[in-house]
Amino acid sequence: MRLLRLFVLYTALSLGANMSSAQEADFSALLTAKQGEFKKLIVHDTPKPLPDIAIFDVTGKEIRFSDFAGKSLLINLWAEWCAPCRKEMPYLSQLQADKGSDAFEVITLATIRFSQPRIDQFFEEIGVDNLAKYNDPKGKFAFKIGIAALPVSLLIDKNGNEVARFIGDAEWSSDTAYSLIDTFLQAQE
Repeated sequence: MRLLRLFVLYTALSLGANMSSAQEADFSALLTAKQGEFKKLIVHDTPKPLPDIAIFDVTGKEIRFSDFAGKSLLINLWAEWCAPCRKEMPYLSQLQADKGSDAFEVITLATIRFSQPRIDQFFEEIGVDNLAKYNDPKGKFAFKIGIAALPVSLLIDKNGNEVARFIGDAEWSSDTAYSLIDTFLQAQE
């Protein structure tokens, strides 16, 4: 009888594990989608869970990345003084306009000591008004995920895991970028 119970338990656990792994996204296609300037994209062997650190929205309300569960994200970490950040932001804006949906969103995260009025002024100066603006005023999130230079863009799967990281600015509204984002989203279907 004990042997039968162990067999049933083992079978149930095996089936559960197989079903769970079948539901996990396979992001290996991103490796072949890395073309042009996106050859620098760092695709993680295993997706990395984001730390549960508070960031803030435009009203000062505390937000956590778990609040975005079920949605894929491109998180762009930037700073006002960063010239490549300024250059890249219109491309991110166009990516959001063309690919943003209930399933995918581009969000920006200002890091270290930026007040909301300064963030708003930055976006007004560059003529971008369609991106979600968040703030990491003490740089806790950036520090926890090991950001050493800006800009950095993170591809976050719908389960809240960092799948890939791009260091530096990129033309996110190019055909190459759109193909990369399409591949990223298709891997999660």
